[in-house]
Amino acid sequence: MVGAPTLAGTAALRMGAGLVQIAVPKTIIAACLSITPELIGLSLGKIGKDGLLSAAEAADALVVGPGMGQSPEAEERLERLIQIDKPMVLDADGLNILAKGKKWPASFKAKAVLTPHPGEMGRLIKLLGKEAVPSDDAGRMELARQAATSFGQTIVLKGHRTVVTDGQRNYINQTGDSTLSKAGAGDVLCGIIGCLLAQQMSPYDAACLGVYLHGRAGELAGAKLGKRCALARDVLGLLPTAISEIDR
Repeated sequence: MVGAPTLAGTAALRMGAGLVQIAVPKTIIAACLSITPELIGLSLGKIGKDGLLSAAEAADALVVGPGMGQSPEAEERLERLIQIDKPMVLDADGLNILAKGKKWPASFKAKAVLTPHPGEMGRLIKLLGKEAVPSDDAGRMELARQAATSFGQTIVLKGHRTVVTDGQRNYINQTGDSTLSKAGAGDVLCGIIGCLLAQQMSPYDAACLGVYLHGRAGELAGAKLGKRCALARDVLGLLPTAISEIDR
């Protein structure tokens, strides 16, 4: 996918990252960079497996999953990336690939923030022997807490009043509205949290601040353009205003 990695990378730049690289297939790299030329493109076909790992090792933080697909090649890349001891955001197909396993991988060394929507969470929790994601706040938080404890990672369970937990600390976000119910909004969140991780915030703190700013930017975009009409790129465009509110 062209949009997912580009939105995530652009959000990281907008959040303050000085340099963002996106690793995508050679066939779409020009399209991605035409949307945001400030991004640095890494052609997956050109740099090879070792080149991707070298770039990941050099990065301050990683975002893995948006637009990645679930091909055997994607599965192999994910298997190698999660063994890097780095701050990481895992979303979308990164989560879906992990959910295919019978248990959480023992080789997982990354300090990760997992950002599933309810559908992705429903697949992940099968690793815990569970089947359904509750709809109430208390039930969602308890399920996320169990997952965070079992996986040893921070969980961001997205939705109305997104919940964040590292298994010990819990947060229910109060910003955001239906403006964020558009494709690409989750990719923007990935980039925001990824940039905060690169600034050496803890995974839990980065997740809490990230969902707050993402939700507030969504509210601002909805107020400006209408909740029905605003796109993920509009949420991204209002991120500076959301940041300025908490900087005052």
